[in-house]
Amino acid sequence: MSKSPTAAGRPAKFTYEYPRPAVTVDMAVLAIVGFELRVLLIRRGIAPYRGRWALPGGFVRTRDDGDQGESLDEAAARELREETALRPDDVLLQQFRAFGRPGRDPRGRVISIGYFALVPADLITRTRAGDDAAGAQWCPVADVAHRKLAFDHDEVLACALQTLRERLLLDVRLAASLVPLEFTKAELRRAFEAVAGQSYDPSNFNKRFNRLIDDGTIEPGPGVRALPGPGRPASLYRFTDA
Repeated sequence: MSKSPTAAGRPAKFTYEYPRPAVTVDMAVLAIVGFELRVLLIRRGIAPYRGRWALPGGFVRTRDDGDQGESLDEAAARELREETALRPDDVLLQQFRAFGRPGRDPRGRVISIGYFALVPADLITRTRAGDDAAGAQWCPVADVAHRKLAFDHDEVLACALQTLRERLLLDVRLAASLVPLEFTKAELRRAFEAVAGQSYDPSNFNKRFNRLIDDGTIEPGPGVRALPGPGRPASLYRFTDA
């Protein structure tokens, strides 16, 4: 790397021996609909892979001045708004891994930073495709394997799901972004089952749920919720602010 001559008072510019790759952000936008974990897919309206389904995302904006452009988190928040119409303040947006295999993007060397976004079910009706997309769809995660996503987005999604499962074991509060603000015990159990892709033993889950109440993670909420069919209404709970 060498510094090029500049006029007095102007920031120095540099030349690089090696070409610089482009950087993108790709997002696994996830929500629980009914009993299923679903991911938001965007049908690409432009090349490459025009007409194929993909995860939302785009290029990180850079500049050659002292500001140098947006941060990775800023790029992810912007792309979330532009491609899905969701507001970053309404979802849990977390970075989980980088993807940089050569050849993953036919446009050139592109390194992508993966994010997952957890969306409460009552917000999924707000989503819409961006201007450069041909459509958007909430697809059951179990059905994505039949789609063959564009780029390496199958790998990105698989890594996002694995990371979410691991983090949920360490921080149960991640589930707060997948259930209503006030939820029943059954709704929280279904959230864990949807993420894990397997059923939980009700007795073992009840013990874990009671521990969450005892340690102050969850507290009783106001009122009850009527359930379909016969039986008593279900008690409501909510995550504490601690």
